[in-house]
Amino acid sequence: MKDYPRLTTRRLLLRGFDPSDAARVERLAGDFAVADTTLEIPHPYLPGMAIEWFATHQPKFEAGEMIALAITGRESGELIGAVGLSIRQRFDRAELGYWIGKPYWGRGYCTEAAQAVVAYGFTQLGLNRIFAVHFRRNPASGRVMQKLGMKQEGLFRQHIKKWDRYEDEVIYGILKSEWEALAPDNRS
Repeated sequence: MKDYPRLTTRRLLLRGFDPSDAARVERLAGDFAVADTTLEIPHPYLPGMAIEWFATHQPKFEAGEMIALAITGRESGELIGAVGLSIRQRFDRAELGYWIGKPYWGRGYCTEAAQAVVAYGFTQLGLNRIFAVHFRRNPASGRVMQKLGMKQEGLFRQHIKKWDRYEDEVIYGILKSEWEALAPDNRS
């Protein structure tokens, strides 16, 4: 069994999820405002859903298909959100995904966590490209992508449907060579 990495930043510890995180994930991810701005988070987020989600992590990590990390306060240990990569080894690329509990919005935690995961993807997983998408009506997520050095690559009009509403998606991406050219403060 491969061990999940533990990534540290100035304020955060990123680690694998533990069953004791379930109630907090269900409460934070279950907030309508969080679920409304993400594709895969359901609403309502029912008891037991977090444990079901956690059960998918280790097999997908061992298969090289995914890494999902809990974003926690480095000092407090308090769970703030989640960040991860959906990996396509065949193409040396991954999709970055994240969510932050609403009480923690606007504090830079998402950017800080995503920087660490992007660095891990390029340096430890050997990826060549990392991309991310956001709903056009959620420009805050796009600002995180921009802070990572990602470039906007396109707009998919009414590309997906969430809760009976068609959503435009904006795609951003960064290549390993572009990431390496960034200032070190923007890479770690």
